[in-house]
Amino acid sequence: MNHPIEQFQHWWQQAKADPTLKQRSAVCISTLDAQGFPVARFVDLKAADQDGFTFCTHLNSQKGADLRRNPKVAMTVWWDSLGYQVRATGLAAEISRTDANRYWQSRNRDAQLTTLACQQSQPLVSMQSIEDALKTLGIQYQEQAIPLPDNWGGFIIHPLSIEFLTFAQSRLHLREFYQYEQGVWHKTLLQP
Repeated sequence: MNHPIEQFQHWWQQAKADPTLKQRSAVCISTLDAQGFPVARFVDLKAADQDGFTFCTHLNSQKGADLRRNPKVAMTVWWDSLGYQVRATGLAAEISRTDANRYWQSRNRDAQLTTLACQQSQPLVSMQSIEDALKTLGIQYQEQAIPLPDNWGGFIIHPLSIEFLTFAQSRLHLREFYQYEQGVWHKTLLQP
């Protein structure tokens, strides 16, 4: 495969077909906080195409604020049962409201209501306040579609480097490193 995203898509399809994996689309996203420290968390990968890797979030969450301040980001995936690791670095950009709405509509109703009831990364007053808000919202939107909130959207990571590691018990891992320079992907094999 000549393009690293094709390799990623191939591995991701294997992961999606693996019944032993519970979180087939979980990826670790690392941003830089206001003090320059790395902050990592898992998110649900929505898409991987020639433009990059897409995930959704509260735009006012810490990761949203981090990426709006500094678009440098890293993504790590570990599909344990397959023995595959992927590491990517790049620059994040907000997705369009049209794309955000498409992903919003793909979410189940409970996830949509929870998103409306919560302000991700903000201090929790009480679980009861969230449960009350969920109940109120459930009644409010009982028989209608839940609209895309202004503070929910997503980011696409435009990769600048992608590394694929195929795990080996002997520790002689196969590491394929791709670097994007002047519009072209360059591949290098790295020592384990």
